[in-house]
Amino acid sequence: MPCSPRTLNGCLYETAPTVQADSKRRNGVKQESLLFGEDLRRRRLAAGLTVAQLARLVHYSKSQISKVERGVKPPSRDLARLCDSVLRAEGSLVSLVRSRSGEDGLTSSRAGGGAPQGCVERWLIQLSPSGQSWIQPMSRRKIIAAGAFLIPGTFISGTAVSETAEGAAPTTIFSTLFEQYRRLGQVTDPRLLVPTLVTQTHALQELSRVSQGHSSKELLFLSSRYAEYTGWLIQETGNDSAALWWTQRAVELASAAGDSGFAAYGLVRHALVTLYRGDAATTTHLARQAQRANGSLRVRGLAALREAQGHALACDYDASMLALEQAETLLNANAKETEQPVIGTRNLSQPAEMIKGWCLYELGHPYAAAEILGQQLAAMPGDAVRARVRYGVRHALAYATAGEVDHACRLTAGLLDDAMSIRSATIATDLRVLARTLGRHQKNPCVRDLAPRLGTTLRAATP
Repeated sequence: MPCSPRTLNGCLYETAPTVQADSKRRNGVKQESLLFGEDLRRRRLAAGLTVAQLARLVHYSKSQISKVERGVKPPSRDLARLCDSVLRAEGSLVSLVRSRSGEDGLTSSRAGGGAPQGCVERWLIQLSPSGQSWIQPMSRRKIIAAGAFLIPGTFISGTAVSETAEGAAPTTIFSTLFEQYRRLGQVTDPRLLVPTLVTQTHALQELSRVSQGHSSKELLFLSSRYAEYTGWLIQETGNDSAALWWTQRAVELASAAGDSGFAAYGLVRHALVTLYRGDAATTTHLARQAQRANGSLRVRGLAALREAQGHALACDYDASMLALEQAETLLNANAKETEQPVIGTRNLSQPAEMIKGWCLYELGHPYAAAEILGQQLAAMPGDAVRARVRYGVRHALAYATAGEVDHACRLTAGLLDDAMSIRSATIATDLRVLARTLGRHQKNPCVRDLAPRLGTTLRAATP
């Protein structure tokens, strides 16, 4: 079978025949199912539970538990996490379930560890007479292959930028704009903002070239924050590879401005990508690296939160709670710092507490997770739509996992309109899990009523 050419971020590469690879993958999943089923049955019997009793505790059907124990049906991470908690396996059952794309994490074919080697990114913004616009990464190779030509980029030249007018310095203006862009990012489709943010990042870089002294560094510093936020919104569109490229660009700009500590936050952002892929080990490793780096108290605190989430994915309760305590200490110590713009989310009044709710869900304690998430959601600003939907879906998911299906449906119904408007690949990840969880209760009238709307929203909300 001949190899077929494909492209990734504008770089051509060859795909080898996949029949043998698919066969190995299926065999691997089958072996995984048998090992998991054997260990699950051993632990269930040791706990003195029948299949029916375990099924009631984890809110799965007796038939499904039986099929998993016999290796007939592969275990989901949802089931593994709940069984691990009920049987006090301390992560042993979860470790037997590999993360499969399409079930855990982002499913975009563009997801990757970064831009392909040898691929020089050039971001082209295209405008049509109808007013539509879009942005895409292209390499010289792709442009040449398409028979196109590069238009020389515009740049600013001339005398230094004036900063004599009070309050009218470029840094002041762009800082004010940045806060507005962050507010817009909470209420709209990220694809609408990315082209603007890319051009603003470029404008700040060029302004820094013609500015002098401290002003030049301030502009570079601000451009790094624009680049980081661009990377976050691009991740929300489902393009991990491009998101990591922009994160690295942000680190480079910050370093050029003399902010070497921002590299630590780059690791925190990278860990978020691996978190949504369900990669517990890499998430924890990156978060620990960030805490050892030369970052601010806030960055180290955010890194500790990410470490807690990584441990929760691996069902390591003690390590997760310890990391949360460390995060709370660091973030409280950071409360007096006034660095602007604020790094990371500004919409959580108690970040460590909200992430604790997130972690407790992953650790198989859905009731406790639902209680904490509900309390924290009540304190969230009304205009933080994206954040409210993100944690709101987790809130509904915790109730659905705990068997409170009717309440989970009511919570979900209140989130769907906003989920459609903000379009988020990361939120869609949890929405898919929520749909599967509710799908186990197809005879429930609330689930039947919600299913068509939830399905439509999930299709529309996925970028």
